[in-house]
Amino acid sequence: MKVGVLALQGAFAAHASCLRALGAEPREVRTAAELDEVDAMVLPGGESTTMSMLLDSADLFAPLGERLRDGLPTLGTCAGMILLGAEILDGRADQQCFGAVDISVRRNAFGRQVDSFEADLPLEALGDEPFRAIFIRAPFVERAGPDVEVLATVDGHPVLCRQGAVTVAAFHPELSHDLRLHDHFLRSI
Repeated sequence: MKVGVLALQGAFAAHASCLRALGAEPREVRTAAELDEVDAMVLPGGESTTMSMLLDSADLFAPLGERLRDGLPTLGTCAGMILLGAEILDGRADQQCFGAVDISVRRNAFGRQVDSFEADLPLEALGDEPFRAIFIRAPFVERAGPDVEVLATVDGHPVLCRQGAVTVAAFHPELSHDLRLHDHFLRSI
């Protein structure tokens, strides 16, 4: 299976490594032509405003939006969650999002870089062992629509959600050395 990893900015190499370890064929996506060649997509963490601008300058925003509307299975982490949401809270006025998941996402919701943390999340879909989640200048969901499945929370705030073929996480599973979330995503395709 060819899984695209948005490779404009952010932690794309770590995601590619996780996917490769699970037997998928990761493909770095920087152009619309590369996007056309993949069966699924990962939008990594990074800086969401920069990623939004780079998607525009690479002429990728519209083609990716179209693929998402057509049901492209996608995993978005941290900045990827922000971009895949329906509304960005505390974003720049010109920052765009795809609206692939009916959520309102607050940027840097847990605080600044020094407020980064790790937490053990019970994730029923991944088995009995909690998932060690790494939060770095992380967002969280302030509003989830009726069709959004909330899979995990921290302090009452959704941090892992799914709607249709799209899964979003406020944390960085690619940094945890635990492949279960990537594996779950691949199995859901």
